[in-house]
Amino acid sequence: MATIKKIGSAVVGIAMLIGAVGKFVPHWFMTMPFPLSIILWISTGHGMPPYFSTDAWKEDEIDTWTRDGDLVVATGAKSGTTFMLYCTHQIRTKGKDTDDELFPDVSIATPWPDLIQSRGGSWAEQKERYNTTILPDGRTMKEVWDHPSYPFRIFKSHFGPPELPVRKKGGKNIKYMAMVRNGLDVAASMTDFYSAHTDEFRNLWGGLPPDIPPDVRDADGFHLAMKDMLPGNSIEGIYWGYVNSWWPYRNDPNVILLHYSDVRKDLKGSVAKIAKFLDVKLSSSELNTVVNRCSMEHMKKANKFHYYMPLNTDSTWNNNEHFIVKSGKMVNKGHVGNGQSIVFALSLFGLISA
Repeated sequence: MATIKKIGSAVVGIAMLIGAVGKFVPHWFMTMPFPLSIILWISTGHGMPPYFSTDAWKEDEIDTWTRDGDLVVATGAKSGTTFMLYCTHQIRTKGKDTDDELFPDVSIATPWPDLIQSRGGSWAEQKERYNTTILPDGRTMKEVWDHPSYPFRIFKSHFGPPELPVRKKGGKNIKYMAMVRNGLDVAASMTDFYSAHTDEFRNLWGGLPPDIPPDVRDADGFHLAMKDMLPGNSIEGIYWGYVNSWWPYRNDPNVILLHYSDVRKDLKGSVAKIAKFLDVKLSSSELNTVVNRCSMEHMKKANKFHYYMPLNTDSTWNNNEHFIVKSGKMVNKGHVGNGQSIVFALSLFGLISA
């Protein structure tokens, strides 16, 4: 009986310790191996992923750092976010940033307020560093993302309404871009994307996102991604939740809702449509230049999409050498219908039900 009491007391003590860590220093969980790190993070009431925060978008905060005309590129996960960040930058510069002087990296030219860049960090503590951080070339970060020549600044988000206050009354007049993609294509892209993250980033966040072995990325990985994305499952918000959140806002004057397939099939027409939404007048020559620079071929050549974290303050992270995504992995094939091709192939070999 005494032994049982001791075991019970130990269990209670461990539970209390876990609860205290979860309340006061939850980032300590990120030093533990995956999946224990994530189990403890979630079990103590924290949202996923651990490096996302909605604090920058709260109604009483957003007006403190935005200005009229700002654009929030809030496309769905694996639905052309980096593509649209680079393309809208080309529109605002009318294709004249030929050497990408104003686009040293996507996370510097088009900041991502959702992303908490340090363990134990917060939007509040990293907010000012967007202005003061010195880049390797001697410029402040603000000189790049808030260049005086820009007709508007560009920010990235993967959130949708209500986290993004699209219909906020009063305050700054902000524009929002949303974009959806065929769900099969999203699933096809998801497993490769998990494994595209660098070990340095994964080590910073408790092994997340997990590295999926190559032999399960196609058949098993695709099947699991599709299953998890279905309504009621673990990552339904990535697809169904995202679509449902934006659909009621599709006709709002400050919102443009696009479909990835339409943009890829008619890039020139889509660039013209986006430029009109952004109140940017492009000449015929400028339009052609922007369209060329928005192509997958040019983006792969540019390779400005490592997603550096220049605001990070962790001792294990080197701001000049470490980044989120492996070189060349952020801009993939961009194919339309790749997911359907995988479904056909798997059905043909009887790996999934047709």
